[in-house]
Order: sequence, then C-alpha cells, then structure tokens
Amino acid sequence: MAVMTSRVDWRSGAGVAAAARGRQQLELLRERLVLAATGGRDAHILRHRGRGKLLVRERIDFVLDDASAFLELSPLAAWGQYGNEVPAAGIVTGIGIVAGQPCMFIANDATVKGGSFFHETVKKHRRAQEIAWRLRLPCLYLVDCGGAFLPEQDRVFPDRDHFGNNFFQQCRMSQDGVPQISAVFGGCTAGGAYIPALSDEVVMVRGNARIHLGGPSIVKIAINETVDGETLGGAEMHTRVSGVNDHLAENEPQALARLREIVASLPPAPLPVPALMPRPPLYDPAELDAIVPVDPKQPYDAREIIARLVDGSELHEFKPEWGSTLVTGFGAIHGQPVGILANNGALLAEAALKGTHFIELANQRGVPLLFLQNIAGFMVGTEAERAGIAKHSANMVYAVSCARVPKITLIVGGSYGAGNYGMCGRGFEPEFLFAWPSASVATMSADIASNVMLELARSNLRGPADEARMAETERAVREQYARQSDPYYATSRLWDDGLIAPSQSRGVLALALALATRRVLSKTATPVYRM
Repeated sequence: MAVMTSRVDWRSGAGVAAAARGRQQLELLRERLVLAATGGRDAHILRHRGRGKLLVRERIDFVLDDASAFLELSPLAAWGQYGNEVPAAGIVTGIGIVAGQPCMFIANDATVKGGSFFHETVKKHRRAQEIAWRLRLPCLYLVDCGGAFLPEQDRVFPDRDHFGNNFFQQCRMSQDGVPQISAVFGGCTAGGAYIPALSDEVVMVRGNARIHLGGPSIVKIAINETVDGETLGGAEMHTRVSGVNDHLAENEPQALARLREIVASLPPAPLPVPALMPRPPLYDPAELDAIVPVDPKQPYDAREIIARLVDGSELHEFKPEWGSTLVTGFGAIHGQPVGILANNGALLAEAALKGTHFIELANQRGVPLLFLQNIAGFMVGTEAERAGIAKHSANMVYAVSCARVPKITLIVGGSYGAGNYGMCGRGFEPEFLFAWPSASVATMSADIASNVMLELARSNLRGPADEARMAETERAVREQYARQSDPYYATSRLWDDGLIAPSQSRGVLALALALATRRVLSKTATPVYRM
C-alpha cells in the first residue's frame, strides 16, 4: 500500500493555534467527565458507602479482567439538563472483558436520584441493549434502580421507545440467545423489578437488595397492608420463598465474584484475532488533538487524520484523482482491515458516486466501513442539480442504508444536512458512533441558518423591512444553532455514543472494529440503484 505523507507544519501560526485550542477542548472534556463520574453529590456518596455499597464504577472495575480496558458509552448523557443533577443520566453503560469475554455492562448509579430512570436513562439503557444484541455480547445488569422518575413519567413510560421497550428488547435478546445476568445491590421497584426478573440468572445481596413490583408505601395504599421492604422483597425471601433469586451473596464483592463465575461458565466467545500484524502509524496519534484548525471554515486534508489512524500510515486509496471531496480507501487499524470514507468538502455528484461504488466494494469484500465526518452536505445549485446530485446522493444513501458490513462513524467536524445521512449518521444505525470535541451536528451551520431565516422573513413582509426585527431574528437563530450544534448538547441527548479525545481515536476504533466483527452479516440481495 502507499504510505501517506503529512504536510502539517506544527511550527506555523495555524499549527500552534490549533494545538492550543486542542488542549483547551481536552481540558474541558476531562473536567466534565470527572464531574459526571463523582462530582456534586458528596452527601449521596457518603450515604451510599454507609450502607456497605460500592460506587457503580467500582463495581464494574471489580468484575473486569485485570489490566483490561473498559469502553464507557455516553458518559455525558443528560449533561446540562435537569440542572446538571442527573450526571451520566444516572446509569453507566460500556463494554469490558470478563473471564476473557467482551460483555456489555448496564449499571444503575443509586447516588443519582436513587438510580431512577429519566428520559435519557431509558435511551441510554436501550442503546446499550441494542449494541449487545447486534454484537451478541453477554449483558450484565448491575441493578440498583428506583424505577421511573415519576415527575418525568410522560417522557419515560408510555411511548414505543420508553421504559417498556427495554423489557421488550430484553425478552427478544433472550430469544436470540444473548446471555443476560443481573446482580442486584439495592431496591428494584416497579419497572426496575423486571430487569432481574427477565434475566437468565440473578444474584442478590443480603440486607440491601430488594425486588418488588410495588414498594411498602404502594402496598399500603393499594391493599392497606403494612409490610417492611425486607419482608416484601428482600434477598432471603426471594432466594428461599419466591425463587426469583438464584444466588444469595453476603456482600457486594461476593455478588460480583459470583457474577464473574457465571460469565466464565458461558460458552467461550473471545475477541477475534486481527487478520494482519498490527503496526503503529508513522505519525503520532497524539497529534490528532491538534489536527482540526481553529477556524471551522478553514479546510484541511482528511488524509492527515487517516495517516494518524491506520497501521503504517498506509492507505490503498480508491479513485484518488476523481471525486476529490471524498477520500476513500482500504487500510487497517491494529491489524483489522477497514474501508474508510472521509470528507474533504461538500459531496458533489462524482463524490457521491465514488462513495456508492466504494461501499459496494467493501460489501463484496466483507470489509467493515469507517466514516470520518466533516461534511457541509451534498452540493446544491443549478450545476449540481443538472449533474444529478439528487439521484447520486440518493444512491449513496441507499448504499449506506443497505450495507451488510459493520459500520462505524466518527464525527470530527461539522455534520450538516443530508451529508449526515450519506456519511452514516445516527439514523443509519452504525454499530458505534463517536464524536470529537470539535464536532458540530445540525441541519445547517448557524451562518447559513440565520441567512435562510432572514430571507424567509423578508419574503413574507408586505411593507418595508423592520431592520430591528430582522436583527433580532438573526440573533435568535444564531443563538439557537450555536447552542444546539454544541457537541455537549448532542452527547447529552445521546446523538452519539460518547465524546472521545482525538488522540484516543485509534484505540477506541480498534476496539469498536473488533467488537463489530461479531455481528452476523445478513445475506440479502443488493438493492437496485437508479442510475
């Protein structure tokens, strides 16, 4: 393969400015990740420990194999919402190795509103289940859950994608043979009770763990029965009387050790061995933290990113002299073959055709796809329409939608309009979608949106334009788009699977590729493209 050559001058003014901006973005990301993990709830944490309980991430660390990585998903879910009182949406999800097997963890954080489910909690729980289901990962539920947060019941309970769908998925996962194991550490009330009740095996901790469809207060109101929580749904009762529980543990470490034993007893399914010998890139992946220019309008070559991701900085580029606004090619990341599509500008008709052709090649060869998004959209205008951009962009959307190979998306810059679709945005169900702190997701940029809204406002006026009103419209639109395009706004609402430091991208993508190869590829006919 051809070895890529970097042309970045780190000593130039632009290089120094980009490095400084990258450091600022990383410091902000790290600060917010720390706050999401343990910040702002010291009293709740003290009370939690006083009950003999471990913190949620300590439980996960206990179960993981020694010196193995944990890929946490959406750690900043619900950031900036609810007065920042629901960090990480009150639930930790992610993938780690247990007894040699990759497993999905779904773990309630009882120090956050008692582990209750908010809208984003449900969404995060469901997303973790979807990944586990598609990639056939054993699902480990570390349950410490107060059920739905009642003031949010209209955003949690009744709809198709609300709390009930989590249980629907849990049943369908079991039908498909995906192992699901629960360890219960605290109260599991109402909907929370179904998480362990629907699991293959259950471990409960004596004294702290409880499972009941209605707690003592509901029982009192419903049938005028007075009963304490331990008698109603304690671990001993469910072990010796109801049979809901399978394993009684004296404390949390014993429960977590039993969880590891259960995983070890499952049929082995280790991570696949890389097809090629892994090699480091010629260029340091740490430089990715400073690769994006300070001015988002300033173009840069996507090959600079690829050269710091792929093994040996080698890329077999496909059609390098045609459709230049889309870079396509085959390489490897940590020895795992991958087909890469990366934006170098708006997608013109020839770039869309090139992308469609390349996706078909990857399908034919069974090579996973990686989309590196920095896209203003598909080209507009008379020339573009006469060149068939509507038809060619539709073909690319078809190809992305119907690709049988695993897809992974990394948003490194702008992700606007239909470009988000053609480059495998959230709606196109990539196996994983991560973003950099430089990402921006919206229908269009703030500049274009404000101009469009001003043009519409002027066209609707019957008299002279009120310039003060026009200025206020422009200010309001710019403020809205700036706020809603912010990467933290997006990750808070789980439009991605997490913000990652650019320098961590090679490792995260390698793990994602290894996991994605577990997906059973469908064998359907190739769709017909209107050429």
